[in-house]
Amino acid sequence: MSSSKPHTATPADWLEGARPHTWANAFAPVLAGSGAAAYAGQFHLGRALLAAIVAWALIVGVNYANDYSDGIRGTDDDRSGPLRLTGSGIAKPEHVKFAAFGAFGLAGIAGIWLSLLSAPWLILLGILCVAGAWFYTGGKNPYGYRGFGEIAVFVFFGLVAVLGTEYTQSGAISWVGLGLAVAVGAMSSAVNLTNNLRDIPTDREAGKITLAVKLGDAATRKLYLGLMATPFVISLLLAATAPWAAAGVLALPFALAAAQPIRSQQQGKALIPVLGLSGRAMLVWSIATSVALALI
Repeated sequence: MSSSKPHTATPADWLEGARPHTWANAFAPVLAGSGAAAYAGQFHLGRALLAAIVAWALIVGVNYANDYSDGIRGTDDDRSGPLRLTGSGIAKPEHVKFAAFGAFGLAGIAGIWLSLLSAPWLILLGILCVAGAWFYTGGKNPYGYRGFGEIAVFVFFGLVAVLGTEYTQSGAISWVGLGLAVAVGAMSSAVNLTNNLRDIPTDREAGKITLAVKLGDAATRKLYLGLMATPFVISLLLAATAPWAAAGVLALPFALAAAQPIRSQQQGKALIPVLGLSGRAMLVWSIATSVALALI
C-alpha cells in the first residue's frame, strides 16, 4: 500500500532549488573583473574571493526569491523547467523566502567587508543589487514580468559585477574592464533568456510578460545567438591591444554546443541543457580571457 504522505524537500531538492546551473553567472564576472585588475597589475586574491562570495550568494538568493515569488503567484503551476520548491508544494513558501533572505544576508556581510576594504560607498550599490534581486519577481509590480529581466541581468551580473570586482582590487575601472563587462553581461543575459524562451507558453498563460514573450519564439532565438556571439567579437577587439586576450575564442566550441538546440528549434524540456551549456561557455571564456590578461 503506497503512502499518501506528501514529499518534503530534501537537501538535494534545496540544492536544485538554488539552481547550480546558473552559478556561472556569479563566478564568471568575478573572474573577468579580476582579469582586468590583473592586467593593471592590481590583482588581489582576498578581495576576489570576497567578491565571489557576494556574487554567488546573490545568485542563490535571487533563485530562491524567484522560486518563492513565482510560486505564490501560481506562475510555476505548469512549467517544463527544473523543480521549483514553492510551486511543487514540497517546501513551505515562508521557508523558501527565508532561504532567499539568508543568502542575501550572506551577500550583505561579504559585501560590507569588501566595501570597507576598498570603498565604503559601494555598500549603497550592494543595497541596490539586493533590491534588484528581490523585485525581479517580487513585490506588487515585478520588473521581470514586464520584460526587463535580461536588462537587469546585463547590468547587475555584467556591468556591476565585473567593474565592481575590478574597482575593489585596482581602485579604478578601465576600458578593458568595460569590454569584459559587456561580454559577460551579454552571456549572462543569454542564460536568462534561455529560461524565458523555454517558458514562453506558460509565462504568457500566467500573465508573466517576459522579453521572450514580447519578442516571440523566433526573435528570441536570434537575440540569444547575438548575445552569445558578443564575447567573441570583444575578444577580437581586445586582441588589438592585448593579443593574448584572443584566448577567449577557446570557448567557441562550448558556445556552439549551447546554441545547437536553439538553432534546431528545440522546445520545452529539450532546452533545459542550454542553461548549463551556456554557463559553461561563459566560464571558459572568462577563465581563458582573465588568465591571458594576467599573463600579459
